[in-house]
Amino acid sequence: MTEPMRVPPRAIVEPMRIPLLAIVGPTASGKSAVGVALARMLDGEIVSADSMQVYRGMDIGTAKPSAGEQAQIRHHLIDVADPDEVFNVARYQELASAAIADTASRGRLPIMVGGTGLYVDAVVRGFLFPDEGRNPAVRARLEQEAAQSAGGAAELHARLTSCDPEAARKIHPNDLRRIVRALEVFEVTGRPITELRRKHVPAHAYNARLFGLTMPRDALAGRIDARVDQMVADGLVDEVRRLLQMGYDPEATAMQAIGYKEFAAYLAGLEGLEQAIDEVKLETRKYAKRQMTWFRKHDDITWIDVGGISDPSDAASEIVARLGDWLEEADVTLGR
Repeated sequence: MTEPMRVPPRAIVEPMRIPLLAIVGPTASGKSAVGVALARMLDGEIVSADSMQVYRGMDIGTAKPSAGEQAQIRHHLIDVADPDEVFNVARYQELASAAIADTASRGRLPIMVGGTGLYVDAVVRGFLFPDEGRNPAVRARLEQEAAQSAGGAAELHARLTSCDPEAARKIHPNDLRRIVRALEVFEVTGRPITELRRKHVPAHAYNARLFGLTMPRDALAGRIDARVDQMVADGLVDEVRRLLQMGYDPEATAMQAIGYKEFAAYLAGLEGLEQAIDEVKLETRKYAKRQMTWFRKHDDITWIDVGGISDPSDAASEIVARLGDWLEEADVTLGR
């Protein structure tokens, strides 16, 4: 009896992942200039990851790339909303993902540049939107269980390990808020929170490399102060005045951005100019610290100390050197 012909199993072909280079870090660390230098070297286009650069008319205070830089290198996700529009992370994720796909389809390298960690994570890591899997009653019960249990948060963390081990590995056993959120999502949807995040950004979507720019705290503080002084010299107060004259509410989310809130108060006669300038510098330094706290929690970011680097091209060259085989994998040619 003739044996049936055996057909070898079909090889599983992984979907082609879009190459994505991301440059992150605190404000005033030089990300924009390094991003432009990289785009020149790698035939790339910039996808802004800045939550304030999306707004039209808010140019000086958000440190948007100059008109000349935008003319030389194409930038995406800049000037896509008016200051009174509601612009959230869900909309950013949608527009940025489309821009990345479009850039890659034309044979250019998408380079995400910005300091809004939530926006970067939404694209690179996936983001579970606030209302998904939300149930206040379930959340309250879980919090009550933790309060009444001898094991507290650790006991709930052990429960999370059994239903979503990947999430449990990433969440500290004492981080009750995140543990409760993950358990809430699982109870409400029947699916692990890590699975739902992948639904928004499939794990295979991007072949991403992330680099962070850093420098000593004193050096960054000095750069922040100098940049604020330059913004004032460039006309930031007049920019805020113009937006107010156009009818934008000083309480609008966009107008609460650092620099706009303080100078709106100055223009309203609520504080002096020097006081407003000092407040902008202080709030910017605090924001930079929060940015570093956000990015430092990720272990897949390669950090470059740019404190002693004055030429953005030098920093870009160091990043390119560290990319190694990734350039070949991503089919990126230097100087193309």
